[in-house]
Amino acid sequence: MDIFSNFYNQILDVFNNGVLGLSLGNIFIVIISILFALFLRGVVANLIVNRLKKFVKKTGNKVDDKLFEALIPPFKLLPIVVVFLTITLYFEVNSTLGLYFQKINNTLATIFVFWLIHQSLIPFSNLFQKLEGILSKALTLWILKSLKYLIIFLGIVAVLEVWGIKIGPVIAGLGLFGVAVALGAQDLFKNLISGIMILLEKRFQIGDIISVPGHTEGTVEHIGFRSTLIREFDSSPITIPNHIFAEAPIINFSNRNHRRIKWVLGLEYSTTIDQLKTITETIKKYICENDKFIVNENYKCFVRIEKFNDSSIDLLLICFTKTNNWDEYLKIKEDLALKVKNVVEKENSASFAFPSRTIYNIK
Repeated sequence: MDIFSNFYNQILDVFNNGVLGLSLGNIFIVIISILFALFLRGVVANLIVNRLKKFVKKTGNKVDDKLFEALIPPFKLLPIVVVFLTITLYFEVNSTLGLYFQKINNTLATIFVFWLIHQSLIPFSNLFQKLEGILSKALTLWILKSLKYLIIFLGIVAVLEVWGIKIGPVIAGLGLFGVAVALGAQDLFKNLISGIMILLEKRFQIGDIISVPGHTEGTVEHIGFRSTLIREFDSSPITIPNHIFAEAPIINFSNRNHRRIKWVLGLEYSTTIDQLKTITETIKKYICENDKFIVNENYKCFVRIEKFNDSSIDLLLICFTKTNNWDEYLKIKEDLALKVKNVVEKENSASFAFPSRTIYNIK
């Protein structure tokens, strides 16, 4: 009988005291509360959120639509925060378990607040686009990302403070570790600094067509903290470390105002002086009178006899098109080529030269 009595007393003790001073009844209440919070979270997601979404769409304002979509994830956490707040009020504040639940509740509330702030940056990112006129697009994206990382960092610091962990000593303790990491990550910091200089100097921006001598040329798709993604003309992506741009001369084709045409036209030596003058004057007149070309003090047009080559009289043709578009440039270039060929063919004894050699057989 003593054995059964002791066993009954132990069961009763476990039921009354439970775990960590919490009775089984209280544990059951906690479990039910957590399940109720999860159920309430589903109700908020499926019922309340959907109804509010229909109401927000009726406003006709896209900003509040984006704000509502961004705030849905943190709002789904709100029922759990409320339930844990209720659990915290149920226990005594001075008890160990009460303090424990209070810290959990403070942690969830802190996460909710900083998550709310973090998500609020998403719909208001359009406001940062106004800075693209002053700053570059990539630098604006960097600022937005930095703000998000700053909010996450402050949120982590706040959570650590709730649990009594001071961030100051932790950072000081990581100082020596940071020095060791910095010595082994010199390339990382070099790329980071080079990336910042690229954005500040505006050497190129997203969407520009650039050439990196010795590496590649193509369209800039992304400027990251460590590297830059360039899409080559055959659609192959290539990633280049940012420090390369600080050391290599970069040709930015997108910053050109006009495209240049430079040809060397070889004519046969049988071409007369009058024919040479007619050909050069006709070609130059065509370029100067065509509105697809630009001719002024800064962008001059030259159609001149350059030199006497081995098999030809070379004419130098230099001019600039008004457009910077590649397709339009090719069309203008083709029209000019047809015009040059037509002008030369109109002269009876004039024709284009090609490398030739005359052999005399002396008997």
